[in-house]
Amino acid sequence: MTLARRSVLRGSAATAGAVAGAAAPAPATAAPTGEAGPHGRPAAPLLQRQPHRLGTPAVSGVHLQFGTDPATQMTVSWISPQSVRRPQVRYGSPDGGTGTVVDAETVTYRDALSKEEVYVHHARLTGLRPDTVYLYSAGHAGTVPDTGSFTTAPRGRTAFTFTSFGDQGAPNLRRDVHWPEGSGTPSPSGRFPLYTSSQAGTAASADIVAAIERVGPLFNLINGDLCYASAAGVFHENRVATWADWFIGNSRSTRLRPWMPCVGNAENEAGNGPLGTAGYQAYYALPASDASSDPETRGLWYAFTVGAVRFLSLANDDVAIQDTGDTYVRGYSAGAQRRWLERELRAARHSREIDWIVVCMHHPMISSSRSGSGSDLGVRAAWGPLFDTYGVDLVLGGHEHYYERSLPVRGTLPNDARTPVPAQTRTDVADTGRGTVHLTIGGGGNFATTQDDLFQEAKGRVVVDLTTEQEGRHRKPVWFTEDAPWRAFQDREHTHGFAAFDVDPGDAREGRTRMRVTYYTFDGPHGELTPVDGVTLERPRGDAHR
Repeated sequence: MTLARRSVLRGSAATAGAVAGAAAPAPATAAPTGEAGPHGRPAAPLLQRQPHRLGTPAVSGVHLQFGTDPATQMTVSWISPQSVRRPQVRYGSPDGGTGTVVDAETVTYRDALSKEEVYVHHARLTGLRPDTVYLYSAGHAGTVPDTGSFTTAPRGRTAFTFTSFGDQGAPNLRRDVHWPEGSGTPSPSGRFPLYTSSQAGTAASADIVAAIERVGPLFNLINGDLCYASAAGVFHENRVATWADWFIGNSRSTRLRPWMPCVGNAENEAGNGPLGTAGYQAYYALPASDASSDPETRGLWYAFTVGAVRFLSLANDDVAIQDTGDTYVRGYSAGAQRRWLERELRAARHSREIDWIVVCMHHPMISSSRSGSGSDLGVRAAWGPLFDTYGVDLVLGGHEHYYERSLPVRGTLPNDARTPVPAQTRTDVADTGRGTVHLTIGGGGNFATTQDDLFQEAKGRVVVDLTTEQEGRHRKPVWFTEDAPWRAFQDREHTHGFAAFDVDPGDAREGRTRMRVTYYTFDGPHGELTPVDGVTLERPRGDAHR
């Protein structure tokens, strides 16, 4: 299906060439045989005289985002290293042609380290039909437009699939980088690890894109730490190039379906705005929330609805205790994010139209990590009571670079870590009407995987405070080691993976709805999939017994 749609677009060169006022190239002419060509050599008969438009950058890193109403709104975005003229998107149906044109808004920011200015173009498409396939081409004057397709979200209770992972990183073949002493284990040659990515990515960072396309979800959720541009800054690499590598590599999928992000600690880039998130905020035009009215917090938390599922994306650096970003920004919203979250959760749980509440965030509330970042008491204290009160069904996180699933949990033990209490012990079916299931899905591609660094017994570590001591650039945490009665499954073998979620709305007579969760590992550039974990979530429908 994907190839067919793209072929249709590429076959309509005349239509596509008109996008964004792109000028048609002058007819190419062949140099006469024997006439001197470039560098004084005889020109080949088919050598074209028409020069390239060297002053105009190509369309790069095309990515989609849902609007506030995913059934009728989609934003098409792309990046360029310089200003361009007339950025536009032309779109339409496969049958009707791409005859509607929307001008794009250009957003810029200047990276504090490289001093490079980045231009991001956002074309907001509105008035679309729900559950409908659209074709589009995106471009600007003087260049060949790029093409793609998307499907709008359905209205009401219906089946659909989405996917999720965090901590991807950007694969980069530009240069070899020897990381500093202390950053890893020496290679057999005695030198420190040699990575083809200066942005913490691996081959898996690229392969996961093909793996997502094997599933073909309606959309994908990225649970923070997208490309690790902040890490590039630490090692004197180019943060702007890191973002470009990430968007361009992912556009095999992001041009066809939204990858909806949440902000992680690695999106905090020193000098790029008061919170370090100016880059993240420029690259994305996300659904509106009360954060949208404040330039400093725009896009850092937001919500959208697909079918009968309400999705909420949170910014955990606002509440997390641990010091893991380029700058320590805990408490920056002064409670505004928590007030917004409570309003959203209350409205969703009281709506007859909403069955499921799914939260996407970065720092996890459950973790069996033995020496990594683990869980965070700040996140548990800020969000946990709200998740319990309003019956959040599913929480998707990252930050720890492995996969783990909890039992449904509700309430906490009376200890210093607020350890979540399991509401049931069955591991193949989870009733989320009784408790919240947490998934840590941090194996999106990052090289520093931790699947082999988990407690063997049912225990975990929780950050409960910070000391005044420094560990590198950050303050040293204070840990609490807890029993982990909430533990259901950990993948201790595979370095990378993602989860797929198949929503089954059920029917009104039964009054229950289900969501099948499958965690996959993947291998190779074609994204060969192997299922590792599976569980069925179920709960009462929002319209049942009301």
